[in-house]
Amino acid sequence: MMSRVQKGLAGGVAGTVAVSLLELPNIFLNWFDPTPAVIAHVIGMDGNMAVGWALHLAIGVLLLGPAFGYLCPRLPTDTPETKGIAFAVGAFVLMMLVVFMFGDQSTFTSGAGFGAVAWMLITNVVFGIVMGNVYGRLIQRDRQRARAMSGMAAAH
Repeated sequence: MMSRVQKGLAGGVAGTVAVSLLELPNIFLNWFDPTPAVIAHVIGMDGNMAVGWALHLAIGVLLLGPAFGYLCPRLPTDTPETKGIAFAVGAFVLMMLVVFMFGDQSTFTSGAGFGAVAWMLITNVVFGIVMGNVYGRLIQRDRQRARAMSGMAAAH
């Protein structure tokens, strides 16, 4: 059986993949400032999308996923998906605090300021739904396995 943190890690992978797939058309169609570009700008590596993508993936998989796995039982709401949304919106608020504290007035280019912030909120909600769903399915799978094993005859 997997620990809650490992389940959160798996959920973080799935959520990060989902959000990354949403970011791809945004990068090519330039609807809003792409999240990896904003991350690269905030850390002072403006225009370095590779660094932005690497941090985007690391944060989603290695930080947010395990943190969700640890905090999920303590989060309000009833379903893993809504817990994921609550967690992701909290992460979004923290992210915006970091962006606005360490970024500058050019963090969001051209007139895309509000649009980019709204896009990041939407993608964070998608991340939370996918991560919570995967986490919840893994929890359910372990519970079913435990029930099945409890009904087995002793092996002696």
